[in-house]
Amino acid sequence: MDRTITVRGTYTPFLFHMVFARAPWRLIFLPLLPFGFIAYGLKLISRGQLKTFNQRMLLGSSPKLSALQPHIERFADRVLRSNRHRKAIDQIEVDRADGRKLVLVTASYELYAEAIARRLGFDHLIGTLLEVDPQGRVLPAIIGENCYDDAKIGRIEALFAKQGWQRADSHVRAYSDHVSDQAMLEFADEAIATTPTPLLRHMAKQRGWQIVDWR
Repeated sequence: MDRTITVRGTYTPFLFHMVFARAPWRLIFLPLLPFGFIAYGLKLISRGQLKTFNQRMLLGSSPKLSALQPHIERFADRVLRSNRHRKAIDQIEVDRADGRKLVLVTASYELYAEAIARRLGFDHLIGTLLEVDPQGRVLPAIIGENCYDDAKIGRIEALFAKQGWQRADSHVRAYSDHVSDQAMLEFADEAIATTPTPLLRHMAKQRGWQIVDWR
């Protein structure tokens, strides 16, 4: 989703959207954020742990999902108004008209990606899942793995199994802008590098994958 459908990433803008909408006082935690990035750079924490650290600082440790939802909906509207590749939206409509099942696969939290996927008419969403306790509070804890890199393949295969889709009978078309999605692109019958990073552009040329520019 990020930088494939959207022009820019969504995770940090989402957190800041929630800070300014709900609790501007949380900006006092901004000086702590670089420590998370340093720990990640030193490989002391994982990418997923970095995400939940930032979430705890800016979103809080246990906000009610019901209180977040109106702000999530406004954030999704904002993303699709000012942070999307128009050509990506057009391609989604082409694929829908062709009768394809549309699956949004993203490392972003399903917490907010669901509202974006719903607006774009996706049939299924695969994203990073957060724990929600019995009281409906969103916790800074990821269920399973951060949906990034090779972790996406396990989730895609699980969706195939759940839906009863047979891989041999399916034609999978995958879009990505980043080399971290190599496994997903290799899983596909038709891999398309969209406004790719230099590394993915190089890989796509080597593999004979289609390259498109959605800017």
